[in-house]
Amino acid sequence: MALPRVFTELGSPMLRCYWLFTGILFFCGAMLCAKPPIPTPADAPVLGDWDPYLLKQLLEGEPLGKDAGIRDIFHRDDFKNLVSKHSLKLFGGPMLGDLSDVGGSVWLRTAAPAKVEVLIGDEVKASGRTTKAGDLATTLRLDGLLPQTVYAYDIAVDGERVFGEEKKRPRFSTFPSRGAKAAFEVCFGGGARYNHAKERIWDTIAARNPAAFLWLGDNLYIDDPKSRTRQRTYYYRRQLRPEFRRLVARSAQYSIWDDHDFGANDVSGGIAVDKPDWKIPVWRVFKENWVNPAYGGGEEQPGCWYSFNIGDVDFFMTDGRYYRDFKKEKTMLGEVQKRWLLDSLKASTATFRVIASGTLWTEHADKGGKDSWWGVKKEREEILSLIDRGNIGGVILLSADRHRTDVYQIHRPDGYTLYEFETSKLTNDHTHGTKKEALFSYNKGNYFGSLSFDLNDQDPVMTFRCITIEGKEVYALPLKRSALQK
Repeated sequence: MALPRVFTELGSPMLRCYWLFTGILFFCGAMLCAKPPIPTPADAPVLGDWDPYLLKQLLEGEPLGKDAGIRDIFHRDDFKNLVSKHSLKLFGGPMLGDLSDVGGSVWLRTAAPAKVEVLIGDEVKASGRTTKAGDLATTLRLDGLLPQTVYAYDIAVDGERVFGEEKKRPRFSTFPSRGAKAAFEVCFGGGARYNHAKERIWDTIAARNPAAFLWLGDNLYIDDPKSRTRQRTYYYRRQLRPEFRRLVARSAQYSIWDDHDFGANDVSGGIAVDKPDWKIPVWRVFKENWVNPAYGGGEEQPGCWYSFNIGDVDFFMTDGRYYRDFKKEKTMLGEVQKRWLLDSLKASTATFRVIASGTLWTEHADKGGKDSWWGVKKEREEILSLIDRGNIGGVILLSADRHRTDVYQIHRPDGYTLYEFETSKLTNDHTHGTKKEALFSYNKGNYFGSLSFDLNDQDPVMTFRCITIEGKEVYALPLKRSALQK
């Protein structure tokens, strides 16, 4: 790559060498941080046409600036022609989320401002509008549903149905109520750079019909916190994939971010709410494109942490980036989020409690703990010792970040042994080496994690599985509730 003349025509030979070296570092650093998008083959359904169009119109030189999206191009004839060619009544979604025993939410994006409705049978259960202000995306809330009941639904855009006949409509099941006897599966993972050759993994997951899918970070590999244009474009590419759309229309989606979604590699946001100044804009784009129950503490305390439950299993989704400060404050979560997590754990009466993190909990983490919970030992211990002292049983730890699947035991001198399940190679090509300290460590191909809960027995069981992109189970570990208790 040729360097600009400013690096080669300044002052003395020594100064020129200095600027040349600085320039090389700068350009190499930029190339390492922002990975170029993997192109989609021209013969691929939908994305074969849309991918080069979006990359050119929105990212090639960013002609519309760093805060653009389809809201700025939907009126163009070439955009409308592609919409018509592929009969896109929706530009993204529907995506199911924030599900409960009696309701749920549906996220969607249209190809132009429109009135949108969610229908169950012929009854309109929710309605709203998509606007330029929301980048043509909105979330509609469904209420008044029955527990553990299967519903087929349709979307209407300006009165025109998206799916039409009954057999084509997506179906979902509401969650069991608190205390109900039930059995269900939750799948999870991280490391999901948009990668045409691997996007079929969403169909593999959808075929299992999980109650929910947990996105644990590195969901897109944007690596450009100052360009909302790039952030949005990368979301569009995934949201237009037919395989992805089939999964998210049928299983509830819950997401947190990690470094490559929030900022760049190994980023720490710092404890300030609005510094660096890109933090709140990144958070707002994240909110535009997911359907979570909450986003941290909202505008006053942004982030992506929240909790939800499926029957008698509580899930705590944590944000390890927005307020991270390993150097001065020695925190992963920041004070507000830490207090939320500690108070929520103490208040929980669930049979199982799942705490999800974008990075590893184990003391055997890569990089000597410089990018994991082992790098903030005091805060980590504060959480784990609360579990010990409070006799909080049934805790399961999830994590992502490393491009493999691991199972770790975390032995507690004053409590029961905790189990951590890490997986983060959904679609990535890059692989990290296995860990000898783990009970199980696997890095061949692509895969995801599964937690199957059976709450019907007197001693309920959770079974972890590692499942490949081909749907092959390569590992399983059942844990009885009685084993997760002091």
